[in-house]
Amino acid sequence: MKGLFITLEVSAISLILSFIFGLFSALFSISNSFMLKFLSTFYVETIRNTPLLIQIFFNYFVISPIFDISPFVTAILTLSLFEGAYASEIIRGGINSIPLGQYEAARSLGLTEYQMYRFIVLPQALKNVAPPLASQGISLIKDSSLISTISVYELTLYGQAIVSETFLSFEVWFTIALIYLIINVILSAGIKIFSKKVARSAI
Repeated sequence: MKGLFITLEVSAISLILSFIFGLFSALFSISNSFMLKFLSTFYVETIRNTPLLIQIFFNYFVISPIFDISPFVTAILTLSLFEGAYASEIIRGGINSIPLGQYEAARSLGLTEYQMYRFIVLPQALKNVAPPLASQGISLIKDSSLISTISVYELTLYGQAIVSETFLSFEVWFTIALIYLIINVILSAGIKIFSKKVARSAI
């Protein structure tokens, strides 16, 4: 149960941060600034084209000692950056799906660029991409098992410790797999209900 609490804590914090990273990266990618576009593209392509495990090791063994970052914080930042890159593409797709007429109407009303995105574009875009963003939460929970490799005592590492003490490999790993399954089934059911509500409101 201690490991489960840590897993949920890491996943919840990482989910919030990944949304923030993804939102800013998506906005940078559609900006008129070459530098912002470059930073967004570099971030997304670098993260999406390297394995998460390698990123965890790099941040833990290279970045963390330089800035004296704890394994727990390293795990959260790595998961947030990793999932944020995928969230960025989802949000950018949602923004690009908004009809040009919405932009023209906002400009005709005299709204600033900030007001246009704040009150017109982003509310519609985020509503459309909410289900796939929620699905990223499921991926994040499953990916969190990899942080056991840097000695963060979440669900998987506690399982390894129990196995080493009891030698009950099947019983322990079956229980851990069942816990992950229950969590993700509940989240999947919640996502389906939410998606149906979004679809009804859009009609």
